[in-house]
Amino acid sequence: MNLINSLVMDKPKIYKSELQEDPYTQLRKLSKARIALGNTGGSQSLKHVLQFQLDHAKARDAIYKEFEIVKIESELKNFDLKIFHFKSKAKDREEYLKRPDLGKLLASSKIEKTLEFDIIFNIVDGLSPEATLQSPKIIEKLLPKLKDKYSIAMSIVQNGRVAIGDEIAEKLNAKFTATFIGERPGLSSPKSLGIYTTYLPKSGTTDERRNCISNIHSDGMGITDATNLLEFLINESFAKKISGVSLKSNLKNHKIDHA
Repeated sequence: MNLINSLVMDKPKIYKSELQEDPYTQLRKLSKARIALGNTGGSQSLKHVLQFQLDHAKARDAIYKEFEIVKIESELKNFDLKIFHFKSKAKDREEYLKRPDLGKLLASSKIEKTLEFDIIFNIVDGLSPEATLQSPKIIEKLLPKLKDKYSIAMSIVQNGRVAIGDEIAEKLNAKFTATFIGERPGLSSPKSLGIYTTYLPKSGTTDERRNCISNIHSDGMGITDATNLLEFLINESFAKKISGVSLKSNLKNHKIDHA
């Protein structure tokens, strides 16, 4: 009997790892960034691992979301401005992702050479087509401040990159371009909009000649702030006849009106 008892293994002890809170947990109230996640033992908690996988899936899906051209155009038509439609040389989404260079070039299009505008607003799907749905809201707020001073046209561009706005402006003889484009999806912001502005754009323009308003989404820069900053960039570019890093030094003196 004693021999049998000695052969019976003791029941294994079950240890339960509890979530160890990070001392910086309070900072998570201020940011969507993955900070102060805590840990269970030597690993992240299952909750945060699953959340990471979900956010990663949302970011990947955002790239392939439908570019709602009809919806965007229906809103733009209310502004009573000329609207052009363009496509890049990337024939489909797969080629667009594999060949960024093709997204910067226009597919062949016929445009009247006599056309001329001060400003062209380009709405480009970019890497987050859904983000572009914010564009008409910004343009709607902006137009009353610009219409009396500038001649304006708009374009909608499929499978485009930022630089495609330069060629469009060249074809339309525009002095200034503002390209509204879906930014690369992030784990905390799958539908973030960026606006790139250039004064006297032309094919081959390099990035230091652009200004960028980035991170426009519900948890980032708001529509009103983005509108006010864009208005400032437009007026400053025309007044000083510059854009990009040459203009950037003046931004520190600009105070955004949150009204």
